[in-house]
Amino acid sequence: MDISHIEHLGIAVKSIEEQLPYYEGVLGLKCYNIEVVEDQKVKTAFFKIGQTKLELLEPTSPESTIAKFIEKRGEGIHHIAYCVQDGVANAIKEVEAKGVQTIDKAPRRGAEGLDIAFLHPKSTASVLTELCETPKK
Repeated sequence: MDISHIEHLGIAVKSIEEQLPYYEGVLGLKCYNIEVVEDQKVKTAFFKIGQTKLELLEPTSPESTIAKFIEKRGEGIHHIAYCVQDGVANAIKEVEAKGVQTIDKAPRRGAEGLDIAFLHPKSTASVLTELCETPKK
């Protein structure tokens, strides 16, 4: 697997609007994109720092994985996402061949149009890991 960089850090929050003053006013970052990902029941907000992004994740439903995460662990870092150069589908096959448990068996569409797949924290030292790539145009 060819990882080029950390694509983003996902941070679970109860409310993006309540967190914007910290990220924009205190840290001086600029939110450049807010979108809802319906199938994941989440609203996202993105900030860019160099080549890496921060992704705030706000649940849009009590049944969302983010709502359950916040209920169990509170707000905070939810996952780390790596950009893979050789494709998410290839990366899934490679990690499964090495005994890593995956959440996604095939790539799916995430925020910002990225193809994504998650690796199960049981196989990654309790760190929810996302693999992502920009779709080919």
